[in-house]
Amino acid sequence: MASLSHSPVTFTGNLASGTSALDHLHSSINGVTGVPLKALGRARLGATRRDFTVSAKVRKGKKHEYPWPDDADPNVKGGVLSHLSHFRPLKEKQKPVTLEFEKPLMALQKKIIDVQKMANETGLDFTDQIISLENKYQQALKDLYTHLTPIQRVNIARHPNRPTFLDHVSNITERFVELHGDRSGYDDPAIVTGLGTINGRSYMFMGHQKGRNTKENIQRNFGMPTPHGYRKALRMMYYADHHGFPIITFIDTPGGICRSLNPRNWVKYGEAIAHNLRTMFGLKVPIVSFVIGEGGSGGALAIGCANKLLMLENAVFYVASPEACAAILWKSAKASPKAAEKLKITAGELCKLQIADGIVPEPLGGGHADPYWTSQQIKTAIVDAMDELIKMDTQELLKHRMLKFRKLGGFQEGIPADPKKKINMKKKEEPILNRGKTTNLELENEVEKLKQQIQEAKESTTEHPELGLNEMIEKLKREVDHEFSEAVKAMGLKDRLVMLREEFAKSRNSKDQPMNLALKGKIEKLKDEFNQGLSEAPNYASLKHKLDMLEEISKAKNLSEKDNKIGTLKQEINEKFTEVLDQPDMKEKIEALKKEIEDSGVSTFAELNQDLKEKILQVKEETEIKFADVLKSLGMHVEPPSFSDVKVKIEELNDEINHIIEDVINSSDLKNKIEQLKLEVAKAGKTPDLESKSKIMVLEQQIKRSLAEVMDSTVLKEKHEKLKAEISEAMESSGGLYGNLIKGNMKDGNSKYDGLSVKVNLEANRSMA
Repeated sequence: MASLSHSPVTFTGNLASGTSALDHLHSSINGVTGVPLKALGRARLGATRRDFTVSAKVRKGKKHEYPWPDDADPNVKGGVLSHLSHFRPLKEKQKPVTLEFEKPLMALQKKIIDVQKMANETGLDFTDQIISLENKYQQALKDLYTHLTPIQRVNIARHPNRPTFLDHVSNITERFVELHGDRSGYDDPAIVTGLGTINGRSYMFMGHQKGRNTKENIQRNFGMPTPHGYRKALRMMYYADHHGFPIITFIDTPGGICRSLNPRNWVKYGEAIAHNLRTMFGLKVPIVSFVIGEGGSGGALAIGCANKLLMLENAVFYVASPEACAAILWKSAKASPKAAEKLKITAGELCKLQIADGIVPEPLGGGHADPYWTSQQIKTAIVDAMDELIKMDTQELLKHRMLKFRKLGGFQEGIPADPKKKINMKKKEEPILNRGKTTNLELENEVEKLKQQIQEAKESTTEHPELGLNEMIEKLKREVDHEFSEAVKAMGLKDRLVMLREEFAKSRNSKDQPMNLALKGKIEKLKDEFNQGLSEAPNYASLKHKLDMLEEISKAKNLSEKDNKIGTLKQEINEKFTEVLDQPDMKEKIEALKKEIEDSGVSTFAELNQDLKEKILQVKEETEIKFADVLKSLGMHVEPPSFSDVKVKIEELNDEINHIIEDVINSSDLKNKIEQLKLEVAKAGKTPDLESKSKIMVLEQQIKRSLAEVMDSTVLKEKHEKLKAEISEAMESSGGLYGNLIKGNMKDGNSKYDGLSVKVNLEANRSMA
């Protein structure tokens, strides 16, 4: 819409000079516009009236650009409301930017291009040379990005082509609607908020938005928010808390900005951040924060008070930038590499300090090398974190968020300081692997001590040390994992293992690339190779010893749990039996029998008359039937003694059925279907979409149908009918309690062995080896 701006009114003519604005005002009040009062008076006295003209200029304003296009596509990704966002895909591809430490790689890349160009021009075959150069390039890239220094990670986090907040949101959400305004007259473009869905679940997204080029950076203020931006985020936090939307924040800012050097504006900026900090600790919905670039100062913390803080592999999180820290401490910004190392601002260091709760991997070359893959890693982390947090109730969620920040910066009093630490301010760090490592002798002593405690608990009939068992099992698991890692390194399989992990993660998160059996074959091949060469590993003896200790402790735990269950069950059975005997009718019958026995004056059961014997047996049978009903209510099955032979035959038939099923499964067609089902389940993850569910359902039905055809065998049916006849004979021959119970069950049609059914356990296939 064009805007009108009026220029000041200009008067022309021979009006008397020296007229004031007050004169014009008075003349307008009297009904004459633009004529001074003195001139009006002279006109009334007979003076000659002079003509005058009034002119105005209209300036054409700039046309406002609305985000909604004239030809809006209703089928656009994210829904038709996504047209409300100003964010659009770039018309031109971003220019590649080479960082300083990446220049050696460019030399190899240039050689590859030159050789390819030479091959195209001459027609000669340089395939081997090109493959060799590409292998060298990939190895150099891997070596470089696995040994990055802190300042190099800072440079990657600031890379101009690094994916922004809205890039990630468009990749991970099915629908997203941007919400604007702080309801105080301003909409800060440096902070973007909106509602989006992931796997059908709605979330409130908010984050810092940098530009993808110079024009966007100026518009977005280089991702540095003003107080208006934090008030906009605060409004959306209240909105999400009211409607129950979990909150996901993305941090990518050098820090906040104050447009004026006036200290009053600094107070406004600090007040906005403080208000956000206070509010976020009281929100009753789960909050997950991601540092996707650089997180600077309070500008990052204003939307970062979350239950979980996750960081991309090359992201940084700091109070002051390395350049600012170097200027303060060493009076020169050139000392920024040293400052970056001392500040401990990388994802790995912050996880050690328990400030960050996890690291999201990036591809080699940084997140800008494969933005979609990076976004899918973020999506997986979001789903896993939210699945964990949503299970918590409100009070547990608030306590979890409070304790996360309360434990930061913990220290211990009463420990004398090391003199070297006093001089150098900080003691030299030891390698992280040696910090938690325990010697075999220490482990053996701890295991023996735990065995003695278990033995003493058995002898004194006290509770078993369950907590100690669990802690020892977790400790042994960590030690075994460490030994396995060392064995993989010693066998030279670490690189292949890392590559397979990357391939599996990429195939799992890729929408276009289908899961295939080739990756499964690679995994099985690596597993077989590792198992074959494990005995020759230098730490095999230590690994085997720790595995034996873990197995022994696990058995002890299982026995302890079994004893506890048996003891609890015995107590319940005794209580139920007492309740049966205390029933009024049973109590009356038992007292009457006791009186009759006392009146008869006999001391043994054989001396009793036949009528009294029958009465005793009848009361006994009635008591057993009532007690059996009580046991049945506890989920227990009363099995007659004559069923032992039948039970052996049932187990033999089950074994035969299992062997037949295994033979069928090992056939090529069904085995391929089961492997395909495993891969589809692994690809779908915990929250499969409709397409994955339909594929899994079709494969399950095909597998069940194949097994059902095998089970429809004449031989198996004959054996089953014969077994049913034997069970019936055992029922008829059982008397007393067991005969009545079994006959009652048969009348109700609840025979445990009636019919032959096949149940395929597909849950066991839902985990990859």
